[in-house]
Amino acid sequence: MGDDIFDQLKALLLERLEEDKPITSGSTFKEDLGFDSLDLVEVTMSLEEKFDISISDEEAGKLVTVGDAVEFVRSHKE
Repeated sequence: MGDDIFDQLKALLLERLEEDKPITSGSTFKEDLGFDSLDLVEVTMSLEEKFDISISDEEAGKLVTVGDAVEFVRSHKE
């Protein structure tokens, strides 16, 4: 199930990137993928919609890597 979440998140992130970049669970949203704060808000909203979860601003601030987001979704989806 975790890999499915990763694959869905990766697809969502690739849609937002202007250039194709490698995405791993260790990829950071800001440094590796180049997302700014507006991008991160939009990614958070997309995650909430796609996985039917709620992410507070405080929780969103703790999602630094793609793996962090996958673990968050996994722990709140069930």
